[in-house]
Order: sequence, then C-alpha cells, then structure tokens
Amino acid sequence: MRLLLDSHVFLWLNLEPEKCSKRVLHLCQQPETTLLLSMVSVWEMQIKHQLGKLPLDVPLRQLVEANQATYGLQLLTIQSKHIFTLEALPDHHRDPFDRLLIAQAQSESLLLATADRNIQLYPVETIW
Repeated sequence: MRLLLDSHVFLWLNLEPEKCSKRVLHLCQQPETTLLLSMVSVWEMQIKHQLGKLPLDVPLRQLVEANQATYGLQLLTIQSKHIFTLEALPDHHRDPFDRLLIAQAQSESLLLATADRNIQLYPVETIW
C-alpha cells in the first residue's frame, strides 16, 4: 500500500503520535506500507515554520531526512499532471496545498492519510 501523508499527519507521527488515529498508526508501522510525503507538504511546513506558525525543535530538513532513513519515507515531487488535475476538482476546499495533495492522491492512486474533513469531501480515498 502507498500512503500519502497530509502535513499534519507527518508532524503528528513525529512529534505527537497520540494525535494520530489507531488506523493510521497501524498502517504506518506496516513494513508493506510505502509512506510518501509530498513536496507540497514540505513547502507548506517550511513556509509555516518561517512565519513562526510551526515551531520545530529540529530543522525541517533534518526531520524529513530522518524519516527517509528510518522509515523509508519517499518524497513525492509535483508534476504537471498533478497541477492539471486541479481543474477537475470541485471547490470544496480553498487551501491550495490541500488541493494539490488531493490532486496528487487522485493522479497517483494513493491513499491519503488526513484528519481534514474538507478533504474527505473529494473523490479521493482517505483514511483516518
């Protein structure tokens, strides 16, 4: 299974795992699950950190690289097909980062781990 982590899920897994659902924690711990983090999430977290809205004890680069080394986390690049998929998305959610995550999950047939109820309004497979 390939599981795309929403930004908050990535952060909770690393900093506050008690905030994650048992289903998500279980899936993330399975060796057959491939964990993916979109570059859009990395971008969003870096912006929020620089604005002082996301305090981190370690640099974001270090957090991501540690997950890559320890859990085999893969970074999902942003491709033109992801951007073009945005055109077909209904306007349930205005957050551009979340909309691109949805488009990536749709384009790549990924399961999206998120607690965001607005994302769950879209035709994308989510888990929480």
